[in-house]
Amino acid sequence: MSGDNDPVADEPSRDDSAERDGLADETEAADEAEVPDVDEAVDEDDAEGAPAGQGAGFSWARLLVAVLPALALILALGVGYLKWLDGTARESRAAADQSVRAASDNTVAILSYKPETVDQDLKGAADRLAEPFRQQYTQLVKDVVAPGAKQQHISAVATVPAAASVSATGKHAVVLVFVDQTTTIGNDAPTQSTSSVRVSLDKVDGRWLISQFDPV
Repeated sequence: MSGDNDPVADEPSRDDSAERDGLADETEAADEAEVPDVDEAVDEDDAEGAPAGQGAGFSWARLLVAVLPALALILALGVGYLKWLDGTARESRAAADQSVRAASDNTVAILSYKPETVDQDLKGAADRLAEPFRQQYTQLVKDVVAPGAKQQHISAVATVPAAASVSATGKHAVVLVFVDQTTTIGNDAPTQSTSSVRVSLDKVDGRWLISQFDPV
């Protein structure tokens, strides 16, 4: 009986219980250390799965906001420039065609006359010229051409078999003109001559007028 109530005998059982409790605490702590926090794991997965620079959504938006207006402006300028080029090309082609016709017609006018009507013929031709060439031509007709035509009965007929545009803008053009001219003096046989002339023209009040006339 005395052995059952021996306090000394109860001490080992209390030590064993304490030891077991300690081991249980250590095991629980180890388990807690091994199990990752769910919230942290989810955050890590999200971070790994996100594209580089999650703020790129905002960065791209800001970039597009800044770039799109610039692109629109560049496109608008490009379209405007192409329209300008097209308009300039059309204007140049129209000017070339018009100036070639004007150079041909005006050349025929200033080089053709009859002794009976030389004053009227060449006065009308002077209206096809721009200053200061008009003044020079008028002076030459008055001092040389008209008196000689009247005295010697000289007549001249000019034709333009070919003409080509050298350059042309809306206001100025240069045309190479090939001229055939037949001249008759009195009762003599007609003589023919061929020449080429570099004709410069200016557009004045909607008309192409010769501003320079240079044999080449």
